[in-house]
Amino acid sequence: MPTVLVVDGYSIVIFTHDHLPPHIHVFARGCEAIFNLRCAAGTYGLRENYRFSKRELRAIDAILDQHMDTLCTAWRSFHDYR
Repeated sequence: MPTVLVVDGYSIVIFTHDHLPPHIHVFARGCEAIFNLRCAAGTYGLRENYRFSKRELRAIDAILDQHMDTLCTAWRSFHDYR
């Protein structure tokens, strides 16, 4: 489970043997959220949230907005997915 990014205490992880659809896991302080990546559209969507506050989710949104290209490239490199 490679950590692709660590920003402001949030670890963004992609599991190397994970399933479709493309998605990332975000971890911090015992919390986790999973976001589906819609790489072709350059967007993402929250799929599951385990204990992050709305404020923290907004902070994560800002991080994901800034790093979508990196995350989609990482997903493709681990999963040979186009």
